[in-house]
Amino acid sequence: MARMHSGKKGKSGSTKPSSKKAPAWVEYNTKEITELIINLANSGHTPSQIGLTLRDQYGIPSVKTVTGKTVQKILAENDLAGDLPEDLLNLIKKSVKLKGHMEINRKDFTAKRGYQLTVSKIRRLVKYYIKEKRLPKTWHFSDEKAALLVK
Repeated sequence: MARMHSGKKGKSGSTKPSSKKAPAWVEYNTKEITELIINLANSGHTPSQIGLTLRDQYGIPSVKTVTGKTVQKILAENDLAGDLPEDLLNLIKKSVKLKGHMEINRKDFTAKRGYQLTVSKIRRLVKYYIKEKRLPKTWHFSDEKAALLVK
């Protein structure tokens, strides 16, 4: 149950900056940021890790405000984006890990419930990505396919 007097009802704690334009103190231009993103992607970083690295090490608060494009769009333009969206891949990894845990611990019903919830999230996300044409219509989730994708 949510807290009665919080007034937030599940909203996250962070808020985006109200300004849509790039801050004046950012030292990098669009071309330099694109090169940084490509270099980080070639070294094996995921889009979310690239965003965190740019924020923490290079002082770029938001790639979209500076370049006008998201990290994912820049990666797609340079043919570096993966064939599966990152959030779907993370859920698939979680389901494989839970499935392996359940094979060892057969009486862990909490893990079974967690696995069911994770598979449910995967199926909803797959339905959304098929509708948005980011996955082919024939793509479906199965435990065997998930185990092969993670390896």
